[in-house]
Amino acid sequence: MGAKPVTALNIVGFPIDDMDNSILKDILRGGIDKLNESGAVLAGGHSIKDDELKYGLSVTGIVHPDKIISNRGALPGDVLILTKALGTGIVATALKRKIALPEQVAAMTASMIQLNKYAAEVAVNYEVHAMTDVTGYGLVGHLLEMLDASLMDATIFTKKLPLLPGAREWADKKVMPGGLLTNRKYYQPRLVVGADVSETMEYLAVDPQTSGGLLISTPAATADSMLKDLHANGVEQARIIGEITHESDTPRISLQ
Repeated sequence: MGAKPVTALNIVGFPIDDMDNSILKDILRGGIDKLNESGAVLAGGHSIKDDELKYGLSVTGIVHPDKIISNRGALPGDVLILTKALGTGIVATALKRKIALPEQVAAMTASMIQLNKYAAEVAVNYEVHAMTDVTGYGLVGHLLEMLDASLMDATIFTKKLPLLPGAREWADKKVMPGGLLTNRKYYQPRLVVGADVSETMEYLAVDPQTSGGLLISTPAATADSMLKDLHANGVEQARIIGEITHESDTPRISLQ
């Protein structure tokens, strides 16, 4: 939303009787590393004994009220830029089933630990009409949130979607998380799927992402310049993946 993170609080639930303390230390160390990279500081936190491992951060940031970027405001003719490759849900499922290749796991991990800070710092230098992150509802779900807020329809160019190594192959073999199937069932009535769009690409468009990228709606005239800046600042997977088409009281997405 254009804000700069300032402080954060750790929130931890840990099964102390079933897992070694070293695991908790590694988790907290990883969190500190990412906080340092973001420029925020850890101000404290809270931990409890829990049967299930949980970890997160409650973050406070600052932004001028006139510079807040929301998921509302996309306009006809805008280009849609996605800043990270899709497929974390599918590749993670392959990992859980112990069939993912090491290079696929490495690529997925590298994507997930990349902060959206770098993409956001580039985006705020351009005219951005709407922006959101892509997480558990998948690309389709979070784009629909943007469209509902903006009362617009959109098209996704499936052949231009950036994909993690192995994502397409595992999706072809129906290796997918339960959340993907839930997303697909929920959002399918609002999708117009082109005749040449494979079922696999439809799966990838609704795959729930962990630490996914930013989805940016920006004027077409400056989209290529933003894309070049993103690539120059380490956001190498950023791609133009679609467009906002026209106003609509019942927003839908066309997969082409």
